[in-house]
Amino acid sequence: MKHHALQEIRTRANVNLEYRHALPATRRDRLERWAELLERRGQQALSTLHETEFQPARERAIMRADDSPLSVAFADPVLRAAGLNDDTYGEIKQFFGLSHNQLHKLVCYCHFGATINASVAAHSVRALIAAGDRPGILARLRGMFRDR
Repeated sequence: MKHHALQEIRTRANVNLEYRHALPATRRDRLERWAELLERRGQQALSTLHETEFQPARERAIMRADDSPLSVAFADPVLRAAGLNDDTYGEIKQFFGLSHNQLHKLVCYCHFGATINASVAAHSVRALIAAGDRPGILARLRGMFRDR
């Protein structure tokens, strides 16, 4: 097998990495894209992950499931081009800037059973976006004391 430089391969293959839209740069943009992808799946049943809260952090980070909300995100070439490397729990958590608790509530078996409806998953992602727009409890407390 002959090895070639990446630039040479792109030139020969005439690869065009330009997308119709700009790559999702912010956390909100990435979450919006994920929600749209899930909404396109409509009523499709997606797999959940089993007992994420009971797994050691290292094992939880590599958890994945075929046909899950995580795999829907990874199947998208735009999110992959933006830096999504795989469909594991840890990668999705890091890429979308989610806490363990947020992702757990989105994909864990204990909340939905063996499957989650894609539209329900989309609604949950949209709730994360909306929550990001609201100030947290500490910010609200600081605001209350600043006003005095």
